Amino acid sequence: MTNDVILRVEDLQTHFFTRTGVVKAVDGISFELGRGETLGIVGESGSGKSMTAWSILGMVPHPGRIVGGTIDYLGENLLEKSRGEMREIRGSGICMVMQDPLTSLNPVFTVGDQLVETLKLEYEEPKRSLRRRAAELLANVRIPAPEDRLTNFPHQMSGGMRQRVVGAISIARAPNLLIADEPTTSLDATIQLQYLRLLKDIQEQTGAAIIFITHDFGIVARMCDRVAVMYAGRIVEQSDVEDMFDHPAHPYTEALLQSVPDLDTDVDTLPSIEGQPPSLDALPAGCSFAPRCPHAWERCQEYPDEFTVAPRHTSRCWRSE
Repeated sequence: MTNDVILRVEDLQTHFFTRTGVVKAVDGISFELGRGETLGIVGESGSGKSMTAWSILGMVPHPGRIVGGTIDYLGENLLEKSRGEMREIRGSGICMVMQDPLTSLNPVFTVGDQLVETLKLEYEEPKRSLRRRAAELLANVRIPAPEDRLTNFPHQMSGGMRQRVVGAISIARAPNLLIADEPTTSLDATIQLQYLRLLKDIQEQTGAAIIFITHDFGIVARMCDRVAVMYAGRIVEQSDVEDMFDHPAHPYTEALLQSVPDLDTDVDTLPSIEGQPPSLDALPAGCSFAPRCPHAWERCQEYPDEFTVAPRHTSRCWRSE
């Protein structure tokens, strides 16, 4: 692993063992992420995006577990770490920005108390000094009157401010990998743009790598260097962002891009992808997207290999052979 590669995931498999069968939430995915790079992970709900993040953090909920692969973080396999070692890595080296800040902020403690609690893990300083650091963090995420806001409870802040507080907590210990799980979903368009700029500013200041999980290709175009498209627990296409938009190779990627509204074109009905994603405990034989694919043919009864369609651009579709 070179010094520039922070994370390398290889053949990661996270399965849930239920009464109805084995749910392959993440089914053999591989990618890597360099210092200061942003990887977008896109796909429909249930495709395995968030479970990939939880797997990296070592927080797969019961009855799931990681059954195969490696998660190489700064040269060390996270799957070989103890629970205590993973607790130390979470928050210091790897942080996650949740989709809904109300689920990650404690409603009975002030914002200042929650920031100070995080800072205690990094700095052995008096509480007054830690509160000054907390106020500086709020100022860094563009919250006005940060000293006054330290006394606020989460419910006393707007959705945009709460999301910024979560961002402040996530960078409090200067992590080198941020995982942002659809952090702009609950924000209006203006606050979304401000928050995306903030994440970019944080990245430029710290050199952190970012995994950005989203449904929004507009965010991918604005934020990401590379993009991985997930479907039914697998990465079906991966490339640099510009190449993905200009030359999508997988029919699923093409369908997702066609579903994005074009503001310059008047249409009565937006294009959509027919059918539903398959149940992960009863995947079809061969290509999982074949039942919904307009280009499906006999060869699709066999799951496709990963083909290189251009430098740094791969696709799992027989059309790319």
